[in-house]
Amino acid sequence: MSSASTTINDFPQGSTPTLHPTQAFLWSVRRELWEFRSIYVAPVIVAGLCVIGFLIGAPSHVVRKMRAAETLGAAEIHDAIVGPYNFAAMFLMGVCFLVSIFYCIEAMQGERRDRSILFWKSLPLSDLTVVLSKMSVPLVILPVIAVVLTIVTHIALLVLNVIVLEVSGVSSAPLWTNLSFTQMWAMMAYHMLVLHGLWFAPFYAWMLLVSAWARRLALLWAVLPFFAIGVLEKITLSTAHFGHWMMYRFGGAPGSGAYPGSGSEVHEWMHLSVGQVLFSTSLWTGLIVAAVFLWLAARVRRSRGPI
Repeated sequence: MSSASTTINDFPQGSTPTLHPTQAFLWSVRRELWEFRSIYVAPVIVAGLCVIGFLIGAPSHVVRKMRAAETLGAAEIHDAIVGPYNFAAMFLMGVCFLVSIFYCIEAMQGERRDRSILFWKSLPLSDLTVVLSKMSVPLVILPVIAVVLTIVTHIALLVLNVIVLEVSGVSSAPLWTNLSFTQMWAMMAYHMLVLHGLWFAPFYAWMLLVSAWARRLALLWAVLPFFAIGVLEKITLSTAHFGHWMMYRFGGAPGSGAYPGSGSEVHEWMHLSVGQVLFSTSLWTGLIVAAVFLWLAARVRRSRGPI
């Protein structure tokens, strides 16, 4: 009898197929990209809207600003030139952050709602591998998408900017002296990978845990405990320490006030801020809490069935 009749998909009959942990993780990540196309579709749409909006407004707004450059100061010229590029980066940053939140809320509950969890549990994938693959989306995948799309969008805006100025008979020289793409892209990468990634990791992990546990209204269950703790503290102790801590976690990390396109010196700023964040107790405490939440999410997913 041929070997083909005794094997199915390269696995002997009666055996349990196994995957290398790395291969299983990568396939799980690909599954997330297949099922949640908004991960990359939403940022691509935003990048396209930025380019289209710039193309519509450039012939009048940009040309007028450049022609008035002689009457403006250096700071005003810099702001006029950098503004569209900074807006595109900030827009992509905000959209990817929103996508991260809604993805985490839906990631675990969605597979229970459409009953696909039964199929995925039949595969040789551990619950922890699945949870870690879902965590990689807000932690790595979306930040990388945001940075790459920012680079592509900025290059497209620059090409359009030069073409519009040259066609209008205006010199494009001020563009090269005011645009510092290395600085803008470095700050974008810092924001997305460190601040929107590592710094917010405990919140993403918490939302994944709630998504694995809640039967419905996962977003409400994710937000309600934080709101309740703040209100309870205010009523009983007349203090707002928890609220201040929440504000710190969402906006108090070193370097969170800087943004792509700001005038800070990139090398000095990046050295100071990245060092402060990566070696801060708050970051590592948050990562430990995130690890606990992810472990709990894997345990909860193991015991949960379809809704």
